[in-house]
Amino acid sequence: MRPPDEPRTGRGADTHEFDAFYAESVGRLIGHLYAMTGDLAEAQDVVQEAFARAWERRTELDLNGAPEAWVRTVAWRLAVSRWRKVRTALAFARRQGPPAPVPPPEPHHVLLVQALRQIPEAQRRAVVLHHLCDLTVEQVAAEVGSPVGTVKAQLSRGRAALARLLSDTELDPRTSRLPEVRHG
Repeated sequence: MRPPDEPRTGRGADTHEFDAFYAESVGRLIGHLYAMTGDLAEAQDVVQEAFARAWERRTELDLNGAPEAWVRTVAWRLAVSRWRKVRTALAFARRQGPPAPVPPPEPHHVLLVQALRQIPEAQRRAVVLHHLCDLTVEQVAAEVGSPVGTVKAQLSRGRAALARLLSDTELDPRTSRLPEVRHG
C-alpha cells in the first residue's frame, strides 16, 4: 500500500494496491465469514462477491482506511441476503406441499427417445418440433433458422431413420400396435 501522503499515479497504482489488499486479506476474510456462517463454500462465495463489488469501487475505496471491514460487512450482508432467499423459497415449497408423484415413462416413450437419440441433431429437432410440438413446417423453419426446403428434407430423413430404428418394435407403424401419442 502507498503511504498516505503519496499521490496515486493512475489506474495502474490502484490495480496494484487492490491486488495487494486482496492477496493480504482474502484468506483472513474467508476465515472470518466461515466462522460467522459455518459454511466454507458460502464464505468463499460471499467473500469473492464482496471483493468483486470492492473492485468496482476501488477508486472510491480508501485502502488506507478500513477496506477489510467494508469487504467483511458486504460479505456478511450477502450471506444474510442469501439466507433470506433460501428461507423464503423453503417457506414457499412447504406451502406448496410435496410434489405430485411422477409416473415412470411408458415403454413406447423410452423406445422413441432412444431412437431419436440415434438420429442427427437437426433431424431430431425438426421431427420433435413438427410431430411432438405440433408446429407447421414453416414454424419449424422459422424457429431453427433454416429454409422450409431444408426442414422438409430433415423431416423426411428423420422419419425414414426412425422407421428403420423402430422396425420390429411396438412403435413399428406396420404392426398397427402404435400406441396413442400424448403431448405434454
